Amino acid sequence: MKTAIYPSLRDRAVFVTGGGGGIGASLVAHFAEQHCKVVFVDIDQAGGERVAAAHADKDYPAPIFIRCDLRDIDALRAAIAEGAAKAGKFTVLVNNAAHDERHDTLTVTPEYWDERLAVNLRHQFFAAQAIIPMMREAGGGAIVNFGSTSWHVGQGGMPAYVTAKAGIEALTRSFARDFGKDGIRANCILPGWIMTERQIEKWLTPEAEAELMQRQCMKEKLTPPDVARMALWLAADDSRLITAHNFYVDAGWV
Repeated sequence: MKTAIYPSLRDRAVFVTGGGGGIGASLVAHFAEQHCKVVFVDIDQAGGERVAAAHADKDYPAPIFIRCDLRDIDALRAAIAEGAAKAGKFTVLVNNAAHDERHDTLTVTPEYWDERLAVNLRHQFFAAQAIIPMMREAGGGAIVNFGSTSWHVGQGGMPAYVTAKAGIEALTRSFARDFGKDGIRANCILPGWIMTERQIEKWLTPEAEAELMQRQCMKEKLTPPDVARMALWLAADDSRLITAHNFYVDAGWV
């Protein structure tokens, strides 16, 4: 399969959250291969180091990994400042990090609820808050937030997660409205069921796969690169007047 090269992305500083595995690792790879200066964070030290090492000694700038627990907003701000000092001021933000841990409504505590929203929603706002001034100074930028099709299809078993993911769509439109005048675009990617190692290991049974193929219009399993290629387009100048919208990457599930 032949895929696009985006000249407008070359040399841009890109900040990616949750880049240590799954979709995030593919995002790091795809932006790095476009010759972007990529900085990525993850709580998983070993995973982050593996992703960074996979791109060492290539013909493009090596991605920079900074370990960060995104529940700690001060640590997130420090990571963004450190990354900007090394790679330059960011004009692309990819808010990917999330964790779809299952939980039961009747046993959720206030502390657990707050922690799930911190993992899945709060950091997207504060990463943008830290990076938008850099984009303003540069004359524009692109924010790519990650939502989910889960709440659109009425998935149960994780109410805090789907609440956070629904909120990300509203947050995206708010960013687009408030900062469009500064040349800053904000869009949201809604992945369907993406076959990461974690998803395959924990939930992909023959029965679940059969149901998925029945519900999707296109009868093929989605993989992280399918999502990463959409993020590239939304970050590039090819989508320069596209903002405040949701983009489903789900093979026609929703």
